[in-house]
Amino acid sequence: MTLIKSISGFRGTIGGAPSDGLSPIEIAKSVSAYASLREKVINRAYRRKIVVGRDARISGEMVTLVVCGTLMGMGFDVVNIGHASTPTTELAVTMEHAVGGIIITASHNPRQWNALKFLNEHGEFLPPEEASEVVRIAHSGEVEFADVDHLGAYIKNFSYDQRHIEKIKELELVDVEAIRRAQFRVCIDCVNSVGGIILPKLLGQLGVTNITILNGEPTGDFAHNPEPLKQHLSEIRNLMRRGRHDIGFVVDPDVDRLALICEDGTMFGEENTLVAVADYVLQHTPGNTVSNLSSTRGLRDVTERYGCTYTPAAVGEVNVVTKMKETGAVVGGEGNGGVIYPAAHSGRDALVGIALLLTYLAKTGQRTTELRDSLPTYYIAKNRIDLEPTTDIFKILQKVKELYKDEKVTDIDGVKIDFADKWVHLRKSNTEPIIRVYSEAHTMEEADALGKQIMDIVYQMTQK
Repeated sequence: MTLIKSISGFRGTIGGAPSDGLSPIEIAKSVSAYASLREKVINRAYRRKIVVGRDARISGEMVTLVVCGTLMGMGFDVVNIGHASTPTTELAVTMEHAVGGIIITASHNPRQWNALKFLNEHGEFLPPEEASEVVRIAHSGEVEFADVDHLGAYIKNFSYDQRHIEKIKELELVDVEAIRRAQFRVCIDCVNSVGGIILPKLLGQLGVTNITILNGEPTGDFAHNPEPLKQHLSEIRNLMRRGRHDIGFVVDPDVDRLALICEDGTMFGEENTLVAVADYVLQHTPGNTVSNLSSTRGLRDVTERYGCTYTPAAVGEVNVVTKMKETGAVVGGEGNGGVIYPAAHSGRDALVGIALLLTYLAKTGQRTTELRDSLPTYYIAKNRIDLEPTTDIFKILQKVKELYKDEKVTDIDGVKIDFADKWVHLRKSNTEPIIRVYSEAHTMEEADALGKQIMDIVYQMTQK
């Protein structure tokens, strides 16, 4: 059994002793801690209300009941929006004028996992200082429940899928009529979660009538590993190879990551999802862009192609959103297929990505492979350095930084070294004694060689 409490939320496996996983006791502790902090936000603009949405995991109903009961016990009205994507829940918070929201999802983790992700009154993930305070209060138990006359109310509202779709259709850069005329043949893999509910609705309302649905039943019993990576997507790739579809869309269980499959069954590349969306957006609304340090340089290249400015951010959606607000970015996100388009809302949204990409393809008449091949070509290698628990990782990263001081070095999150035609990023794991090593170059061989070169240097440091 596993339980991880961090600024990213409370994540754990289901079952076992109370403190060994995401048990009802741990759920109540964390939710009451979160609710106690939301008290400070209540005013005329933000009501004493918290939105709760969940993916289709097997444990989702159990977790939802505990979450909603705890919030009511803390004196908050609960709006349960049922099965909902992460971006749908984020939007519901602002539409309800709520003081916050809780997303019950373990994202791409296997079926035995679940998690609680906490939102602020803007429908965005809590900043690190607030998230840390939730962890502290959950440990200390410094909460006070409401008396019998001040318990919260319980409200069900299952209208938010449609309200999310309506917001997407209203976006200036989404052209429903162009998509309809293109008569796309689309295949989707929804990995037996909430994507199977909302993606067919979205596509239908965008004018796509030829849709093949794989793993669309929202049972939470995932048909394959739910992380949308090439090695997990043989079913849809084999189907696409038959030449009967123009594009394939794959989402993770909470629908904030988007992977594309080309018409010939090849991968579009999860790093290219954001780059392609940015290429379209910047043609019509020039402006700044942001992605995290471990994302492809392709976004920077495309941004500069349109005379705009790219800025890197520390890893983590909350850090990317913060930097996007600072720089007034018109589009941004993360290289794992996470598109953030502020004209819709400030959160990763696969549904927005689908609508923008279909519009782009419809207006240009390109095949999916042609769009991919028009983007900057890079390859990312992902490695890790396993170390002893006593290793001073920060000291190692400092030595690497000094060793490459003559190169462009960024240290806002680990150490990233930018060379003329490639880069490498070393970042400490928050949960294990390891250093993650991401490297990018124009070929996979170059990228992997660069990563291995840096790894050898670190190993030599640890042996001294």
